[in-house]
Amino acid sequence: MYLTAYNGSILGPVAKVLGWIMDKIYLMFAGMGIYNIALTIIVFTVIIYIALFPLTYRQQKFSVLTRKMSPEMKAIQAKYKNKKDQNSMAAQQEETQALYDKYGISPTGSCIQMLIQMPILLALYRVFYNVPAYISSVKGVFTELVDKIYATDGFAKTLQKIYEEANLRYVQVDFNADDAATVKDYIIDVVYKLSASGWESLKSAFPDLSGLIDTTHANLDSMNYFINVSISDTPWNQMKSAFFGHEWAVLFVAALIPIISTATQYLSILQMPTQDSGDQMAQQMKTMNLMMPLMTFFITFTVPVGLGIYWATGGLIRAGQQFFLNRHFEKINLEDIIEKNKEKAEKKREQRGIRRQQIMNNATMNTRRTISEKANYNNAESEVLERAAEYRSIARPGSLASKANLVNDYNSGAMTNVSVKSEPETKGKKKKKQ
Repeated sequence: MYLTAYNGSILGPVAKVLGWIMDKIYLMFAGMGIYNIALTIIVFTVIIYIALFPLTYRQQKFSVLTRKMSPEMKAIQAKYKNKKDQNSMAAQQEETQALYDKYGISPTGSCIQMLIQMPILLALYRVFYNVPAYISSVKGVFTELVDKIYATDGFAKTLQKIYEEANLRYVQVDFNADDAATVKDYIIDVVYKLSASGWESLKSAFPDLSGLIDTTHANLDSMNYFINVSISDTPWNQMKSAFFGHEWAVLFVAALIPIISTATQYLSILQMPTQDSGDQMAQQMKTMNLMMPLMTFFITFTVPVGLGIYWATGGLIRAGQQFFLNRHFEKINLEDIIEKNKEKAEKKREQRGIRRQQIMNNATMNTRRTISEKANYNNAESEVLERAAEYRSIARPGSLASKANLVNDYNSGAMTNVSVKSEPETKGKKKKKQ
């Protein structure tokens, strides 16, 4: 995995935009004398969820109206149960669409937020895994040290040894690349991932830079750590290192990140209104709500701590939004919303009727045009045939046209009669000669 900025056609631009936003948030706190990426992630998460709130509101409204229309939906399903003929299926589809129009919801309404959040989540994985590649303010911490390492003779061989000792084989580097900027990015990738022992190895390898190395390491610790755990490394890796190094506080915090992320997921789910347990869709949703936090628990162990902080903060925000939205929808009059949607549904039906009539009219016009063109073609063909027959009737004996007449007569069966009649005359002529 290359830890420099990802250049994929979809996630690459998204990751760079998210990194740019985080960089501005980081600079805002830096102006206050606070240099901490974890705090930047928390504020960034709040901004993201505020931006997504209109979709959250729409999704909550979708859930409330879905529960309201559930009895009518069941009635339609019961009405057409075991009816598989084409007319029944078309009628069921039309009545179902009319019901969705009545309540002003879409069958895919609950999927929109997930479709938007998924690329954000995948892009954030890239950002948190290699923060300096996306947050230029953090990358600036390494600039002076990296420039001096690059200017040191034999740095490539020395860094390759440190890279192998640190067991960073999942980080692909090429310290002998021709482009200086690319090599410096690789140096940052390695230095950013070094553990405490790795930094000591770096000091031993570059003794003339030991003071600058200490300063850079101290600055990185102040900004890149959240309660003694690195936001760019996974909880599982840090738990293993902490266990063998007897760093029990780090072990506890690293294990706590997945637990908190899962707990906030459950908290937000508990705030969600329950649907009728007899409905198949509700049962599927209930199963998904139970499985998703469990998946989060296991996934959080294997992704950067920063992503776990994002999930935990997001779960708390969703729980708070859900709490207030529940109170909001308890107070509003759903009947008023349904009445307004009925008017919109009537307009939609009119538009669908107009479009359907336009399609039928177009089909009728095309059919008439085809029939008319065929009739015109037949008339033209008849006229040509009549004119050809007229020319053949006045053909001179021995001409090409007269020979064509003979061929035509033969094809039509007339030639057979001519042959039969002319045979006795030929025999008669032969006898007379004799």
